[in-house]
Amino acid sequence: GDGGHGPDGTVAPVTTPDHAVRVERVSPAATHGLRGRVLRPGAPPERVRWAHDDLPDTAAFAATDEDGAVVGTAVVYPEPCPWRPDTAGAWRLRGMATDEARRSAGIGTAVLDAVIAHVAGAGGSLVWCNARVPARRFYERAGFEAHGDEWDDPEIGPHIAMWRPISPRR
Repeated sequence: GDGGHGPDGTVAPVTTPDHAVRVERVSPAATHGLRGRVLRPGAPPERVRWAHDDLPDTAAFAATDEDGAVVGTAVVYPEPCPWRPDTAGAWRLRGMATDEARRSAGIGTAVLDAVIAHVAGAGGSLVWCNARVPARRFYERAGFEAHGDEWDDPEIGPHIAMWRPISPRR
């Protein structure tokens, strides 16, 4: 199932084909380990800590397995969408990562569902990100659309800007 969202931001356990995970809001620091391993392998710790981690509206989410290991993460915070600057309520998604050994098991979808629910609950109108090209199909299945052309980030590889509208819920 897709889990139900509790009033404290936690999400009911999500059962995937090979295991159960729990998705909940966490401190951004709780996402650093997986962010570093998946998104910045070999980089020094300061490369996985971002300035927005300290902003009050930043919301970090983690999927943890039965043993408490973080197997999926994402961070979202209010930031204008560069190609839709007049749109109020834009949120930027960053640090979306799933443990490589646990991919294609619904974990990323469960984390992204928690992010979307959070943004909708905060009155957000869209979520945007700079997605890694290999993750493009994942985002498209979640309702995101590509914007513009792919580009190569010399440190972390090919990317494509993506976004999706959100129906605000108050």
